[in-house]
Amino acid sequence: MLPVVTAQEVDTTVQLASTLLQGGMRAVEITLRTEAALDSIRAVKAEVPGILVAAGTITNPNDLHAAMAVGADFCVSPGLTVSLLQAASEAGVEFVPGVATASEIMLGMDYGYRCFKLFPAVAVGGMNLIKSLAGPFPDLRFCPTGGLNPQNFREFLALPNVVCCGGSWMVADKLVKAARWEEIEALAREAMGDGD
Repeated sequence: MLPVVTAQEVDTTVQLASTLLQGGMRAVEITLRTEAALDSIRAVKAEVPGILVAAGTITNPNDLHAAMAVGADFCVSPGLTVSLLQAASEAGVEFVPGVATASEIMLGMDYGYRCFKLFPAVAVGGMNLIKSLAGPFPDLRFCPTGGLNPQNFREFLALPNVVCCGGSWMVADKLVKAARWEEIEALAREAMGDGD
């Protein structure tokens, strides 16, 4: 499970990452959607050893280079473009490009990618799409994100071509703003299969 975090404040994001790690989550995606995102990635890398930090919502080469400069372990995009694929290939960064169609997958394959973020997963066909993609692309793996929730994510994880799922219910803004760390840790533990 890859929790998708929208960083509002650096200190809070560090506490959130630490809480997720305590709940058994070994990776976190911090999206580049806020002013605090890059500083949060840098701080989490420095202050929460043991957690992998992905920079999410990478939409152009500048985002990619900025994420690498603050120490992101890997980068994730909601979609793909030729310029982004080229930049990631040239930089040698671990990169998970976003796709929603077979044509986008084929473009990513041209650049050597074999693992893709399916986004927005539920809106573009969800489990039926992932099952259908297994036919022409039997060796590819997916991280569906977008529309996943506590009720459906395990069904996605059960598919043989799904390596992880992205979700944000365990890091919902209302929980973070209210500093409900115990509840966040419990949701993380439950998502990782250590709950109840």
